[in-house]
Amino acid sequence: MMTDLSTLLPAKTRRKTRIGLVAGGLGTYWPQFPGLLPQLQDSARYVSDRFQQLDAEVVDVGFISDAQEGVAAGEKLREADCDLIVMFLTTYLTSSMVLPIAQRSKTPVLVIDLQPTEKMDHANFDTGLWLAYCGQCPVPEVGNVFRRAGIPFRSVSGHLRQESAWTRIEQWINAAHIRAALRHARHGLMGHVYPGMLDVSTDLTLLPTTFGSHVEVLEFDDLRQRVEKVTEAETAARMDLARQIFTLDDTVVDDDFAWGATVSVALDRLIEDFDLDSLAYYHRGLDGEQHERLGAGMILGASLLTARGIPATGEYELRTTVAQLATHVIGAGGSFTEIQALNFVDGVVEMGHDGPAHLAVSSKDPLLRGLGVYHGKRGYGVSVEFDVQPGPVTLLGLGQDQDGKLAFLASQGTVVPGPLLAIGNTTSRVDFGRDPGEWVDEWSATGIGHHWSLSLGHRAGDYKAAASLLGIDFRQV
Repeated sequence: MMTDLSTLLPAKTRRKTRIGLVAGGLGTYWPQFPGLLPQLQDSARYVSDRFQQLDAEVVDVGFISDAQEGVAAGEKLREADCDLIVMFLTTYLTSSMVLPIAQRSKTPVLVIDLQPTEKMDHANFDTGLWLAYCGQCPVPEVGNVFRRAGIPFRSVSGHLRQESAWTRIEQWINAAHIRAALRHARHGLMGHVYPGMLDVSTDLTLLPTTFGSHVEVLEFDDLRQRVEKVTEAETAARMDLARQIFTLDDTVVDDDFAWGATVSVALDRLIEDFDLDSLAYYHRGLDGEQHERLGAGMILGASLLTARGIPATGEYELRTTVAQLATHVIGAGGSFTEIQALNFVDGVVEMGHDGPAHLAVSSKDPLLRGLGVYHGKRGYGVSVEFDVQPGPVTLLGLGQDQDGKLAFLASQGTVVPGPLLAIGNTTSRVDFGRDPGEWVDEWSATGIGHHWSLSLGHRAGDYKAAASLLGIDFRQV
């Protein structure tokens, strides 16, 4: 039984995702069919109640009946600064009623049309009763006008209590969580790029201009100054915390463990002082100098931060850290990952990484292992090792194309049990249902970099929806 991490590692508190909600129908109908509006308002209340149950702040601006009310609703939603606006078409309405909402708010819009039940009672329905089932009628009209206005169109059609329709709606809410996290995120970038890894290099202006994120450029001296202020009592307390979370292997050297704990305390202060949502770092170092020791002591603290929802990854991997934040905020974890080897007998791709990992994806209590060598890096110390829990997983990477634009890249597979290396890495065997070599070829052709986030569950639909809200491309293998 794994330790309950939520009490030991309190999650970072972020601005709640904000969903705008507006319902509407054509006001011309109300005097013609007196019972129609009350029925539609009942449906709107049901939809509002369902949204209130989601993990989001809902800004419900009510029911609109004409174009003027549409303009007023659009102004309210503009001021609310929502991450997604949901338009509930309860019956026919004109596109002139909803276009101003999308235009003025400058926020991604989802159109939903949920008729009262699965089908009409044809023998007993009159025109007024039929109109309550006519929410689908304006959907093509709205789609056409949005296209002509250059506004991305998204819709979910169904009936009011159709859970499969609500599953599709919730996929867009998950996407809104990702958009909310990325547009308000503060990403820390400390040190310098791993020499020679051209794929890792990222235009720092691209995140603010694409998502609205902020990139805070840090130096290892910012961490060094905080390490120097950590007390022995704080180090001992952090070591006690680590013992509650990790199993300590016999290879762990006490001095290295204490150093990792000290750096962990200082990392927490760095994150708090700069109000960071993520951290990517790397320092090459030489002959055991102080910055090299800092870089080598990051893994424990970075793993604890990642478990709290603050992805902290090595090799200066800013874009992968962004992908990890995206997968984390929808409850899918997200561990720093690369390809390790292929097993053509079992038909699996072995993947993982040394260093920081997301503890939520572990199948059991994770292990702290002492390493005399970090492969490809200077320094030594403690590293995190665990097996990823069996079951469905989705890889998510943030690629950058020739034109400089970003893209979400995803692939779904299944982690299956089997032999794994015991070398202080997070490791997994992923079955993609095909020849592993062919999968590598196609995955590499997407423009993915060296690393990505490994998240729990089959979540490609969530990531595709998020790419739509973020205005970036989506590619799936």
